[in-house]
Amino acid sequence: MPAVITDRTSRPVSSLVAIVVAVVTAGYMLPWAIAAVRGNRNTWSVFWVNLLLGWTVVGWVVALVMSIREHRVLGVR
Repeated sequence: MPAVITDRTSRPVSSLVAIVVAVVTAGYMLPWAIAAVRGNRNTWSVFWVNLLLGWTVVGWVVALVMSIREHRVLGVR
């Protein structure tokens, strides 16, 4: 019977790497997700700040503050 070569030995490692990358990506884009769920007017501003500057800790915190900051509806006091 011929030997069958499989990649079963590397599957647990690649699965773990895939899960870690997914969790890190979700954490990285968390400020944008918060802004989108809250209906923030600045959702796309948060997206761009987060995407371009989120790799710096300061940029990520700025995007997070922008996403959770209370926003006013125009004409309402």
